[in-house]
Amino acid sequence: MDSVDICYGIDDIPADVGPTSVTIGVFDGLHRGHQQLVSACVEHARANNQVPVMVTFDPHPVSVFLPERAPVSVVSFERRLELAEEMGIEMVLVIDFTKELEGVEPRPYVRDLLVGKLHAQHVVVGENFTFGAGASGTAEAMRQLGEEFGFSVDIIPLLDEDGVQICSTYIRQSLSRGAIESANWALGRHFTVTGPVVRGAGRGGKELGFPTANQYFPDTVAIPADGVYAGWFIVHSESPLDGDMQPEVAYAAAISVGTNPTFGDEERSVESFVLDRDADLYGYEATVKFVGHLRDMVKFHSVAELLEAMAQDVAAARTVLAADARAQGCNSEDYFLKEK
Repeated sequence: MDSVDICYGIDDIPADVGPTSVTIGVFDGLHRGHQQLVSACVEHARANNQVPVMVTFDPHPVSVFLPERAPVSVVSFERRLELAEEMGIEMVLVIDFTKELEGVEPRPYVRDLLVGKLHAQHVVVGENFTFGAGASGTAEAMRQLGEEFGFSVDIIPLLDEDGVQICSTYIRQSLSRGAIESANWALGRHFTVTGPVVRGAGRGGKELGFPTANQYFPDTVAIPADGVYAGWFIVHSESPLDGDMQPEVAYAAAISVGTNPTFGDEERSVESFVLDRDADLYGYEATVKFVGHLRDMVKFHSVAELLEAMAQDVAAARTVLAADARAQGCNSEDYFLKEK
């Protein structure tokens, strides 16, 4: 990340920052609803020679005050920063709420942070935005304080389409039932997970002829419901790979999520069978982009039955991913080499 400045804490804000256009929120999914706020902030900043700033929180405030209700992460913190940069944000202020803002009333919140530190000339918030001690401040209160302190406020309505409110809760619910297409629709991009490739049980290549790249994630990370999916597999490396894959290229994959009930495995994993390619991926970080749900996870009565289903999964994945590649402007015959 070369062009975005990351400030970890209020005291890390440069004294000479500003004037700024600021958007504030957890942005835990940076879905299409959140993107409206970021776009409004960036557009206003560019039109008025201001620095577009995102103020976000880590950890999620709910995980602090109600840890038993802490939501799983739809997008990693690192990815949140990358997406902010891609959308035109030039500075991200990361606040640990409990250390810096807990108990601060709305007026000093605005006076000391937005005006005193960030030199805000414009603030963008969602209509359900709350701030200050006990979430006592509202979006309308922010507008009133803006009039007092001399900055404009843009309140963005919640995004509703087809009777659905686009929010992180909807995305989590979609993932929990395997509706990856619905999650992608709300996100405005493919749902992704990134993590190291580790050694699994080893039966995929030796016993079944379908070698997989295995990844495991903590319970705090959202992954789709158990099942089989079509998606893109991208391995990250600054050096060449041992095999016929290249770093930072998206390869077609059939992806199994779950515990592998046929063999009695207990730990949930994401296992990607990369189509038409073979490389030693152990130890590398890799990103999996989920495109479509192929089938639910089932327990097969024999290895032969499993192999038949896996062959059908691969064929179905080719169809889904060819369509996805064409939709993104790639040649159908080269879809398994779609660039990131």
